[in-house]
Amino acid sequence: MSQTIRAFIAVEAGNEVRRAAGELIERLRTAGADVKWVAPENLHLTLKFLGDVALTDTARICEAMEKAAREVEPFGLEMAGAGAFPSVGRPRTIWLGASGDDRPILALVEGVEKRLQKLGFRREGRRFQAHLTLGRLRRPGPEVQRLGELLKAEANRAAGTTAVREIVLFSSQLTPDGPLYAPLGRAQLGGA
Repeated sequence: MSQTIRAFIAVEAGNEVRRAAGELIERLRTAGADVKWVAPENLHLTLKFLGDVALTDTARICEAMEKAAREVEPFGLEMAGAGAFPSVGRPRTIWLGASGDDRPILALVEGVEKRLQKLGFRREGRRFQAHLTLGRLRRPGPEVQRLGELLKAEANRAAGTTAVREIVLFSSQLTPDGPLYAPLGRAQLGGA
């Protein structure tokens, strides 16, 4: 039986965006809601969550990533606007969204989906929405209403631009102190 790892493909957030997201997290913390916040150094934009994959499949996944990445020129992704899934009134996943032209990121996601489908990975059923997950609500409480109010107040917050020049295959090890991410492979975008 082959060893498996939990894996995903992502774009790493740039330093400017990490700093702004960290400031936003500190502002949202004041609500007092029971949220597991993401450490700024772990902020990333997930393009495709793969789940458990055989370690022996990582080379094929990296090859598929490289083909998809070559088809898209490097671009800047503006990050702005706090929000939540399913909604700010009932937040479970708190995020920082993307603004501006989403065509390059959508083309990149489509290329990744298309290449990985050929390897047997299922396509995502939902439309891709570019975002950085800032935190996840652990349990509801009266503070969630205040969190929703803060999210509404931060709906237009600008957080800078991430230069998207590569995509990364990460392993994710879940620990009591939070996930540990390790890059397994990188694929440069078209002109990078």
